[in-house]
Amino acid sequence: MRLAILKERRAGETRVAATPDTVKKFVAMGLSVAIEAGAGITAGIADAEFAAQGAEIAPDAAAALAGAGIVLKVQAPLGAGEGALDEIALIPRGALLIGILGPHGAPERVAAYAAGGIDACSLELLPRITRAQSMDVLSSQANLAGYRAVVEGAAAFERAFPMMMTAAGTVPPARLFVVGAGVAGLQAIATARRMGAIVSATDVRPAAKEEIKSLGATYVGVESEETAQAQTSGGYAKEMSEDFKRRQAELMAETLKKQDIVICTALTMGRRAPRIVTAAHVQSMRAGSVIVDIASDAGGNCELTEPGKLVERNGVKILGYTNWAARLPVASSSLYARNLHTFLAAFWDKEGKKPALKLDDEIIKGVLLTHAGAAVHPAFVGAAPAPAVPPAAPAASSGSEATVVPGVSAAPPPPPAAPATPAAS
Repeated sequence: MRLAILKERRAGETRVAATPDTVKKFVAMGLSVAIEAGAGITAGIADAEFAAQGAEIAPDAAAALAGAGIVLKVQAPLGAGEGALDEIALIPRGALLIGILGPHGAPERVAAYAAGGIDACSLELLPRITRAQSMDVLSSQANLAGYRAVVEGAAAFERAFPMMMTAAGTVPPARLFVVGAGVAGLQAIATARRMGAIVSATDVRPAAKEEIKSLGATYVGVESEETAQAQTSGGYAKEMSEDFKRRQAELMAETLKKQDIVICTALTMGRRAPRIVTAAHVQSMRAGSVIVDIASDAGGNCELTEPGKLVERNGVKILGYTNWAARLPVASSSLYARNLHTFLAAFWDKEGKKPALKLDDEIIKGVLLTHAGAAVHPAFVGAAPAPAVPPAAPAASSGSEATVVPGVSAAPPPPPAAPATPAAS
């Protein structure tokens, strides 16, 4: 069976879905691996490194996808009208597509996969269970994003992080506050502590309090009977009451004006990022302060965030860069590629040397969007009726056709939703 890895064409994407190490493992599983030429360049991997592990280097996407039974991607393949190349139309009917496909932000993609007869697995929908931890793409990428957020915040901050005692006087330590203590938030806490900052953090989920304290940070939050039930079975935050939101806003107002750096990581699955830092909060912060909003792909936790940009408001710098994991492409590609290999290996028929997706398995039920020409995921069942005739594939193209806007993800923004309370990314 042929496995294809394509060059990522969406704007700002620097990662790749395979590394020489995972290519070697795929070959050992009995797969023939085709890599589109130049797919790994932005992640520091030359074509020759893939070829040395047994991969075929295909001149373009069409050549890589010809006869492929499995397709690995970082972001969703481009569809009709998204660029000069319609990648979805090139994927063979019956192929298994695995990646971070973003169906919540663009449900029309689910219809396109079903129309093309593609079995699509969106790994950001993995259930948060022990068996799925080594496949968890959200955790692996969020970990690096949390680290990078602190590093970039430190670069934008015009004073030092640690306390420094010199003959000329003492430099006070920076005060850093983390909004959302999931994987990204906890890594941000740990990184900021190592750099010498005084760190505090907030999250509505009850388990987060002890996790924050375990890293040496101070917990800041509204505690009530409601917070005891603030977490879903999947580990995400629930929508909180208006009374809770009011009390939380009051607490944020008092907390944020004392901070030098604020790292925003709060997300709710499939929804717009909750607005937690208001324009009034930014107005109250000292000039020279920095807000790093890694929730900017989902609209941002700060009211004044402009996704893809660094802006300054009232002397406060707001870093709204998108696709934070792609700002560390070598490390993030390495972890992501391992996630994909682990997922595929877990559902692999060794004798038949082909995928064996068990439709009743908890993991497969969580990630499988389309199967046999129809949408099967409960959240998207109405998105895509099976077509009578598959669409024709267009001519191949070898270029990178997406319009590039530095720092901006090409994925469309998620649909507006009512404000929600913090959940860790």
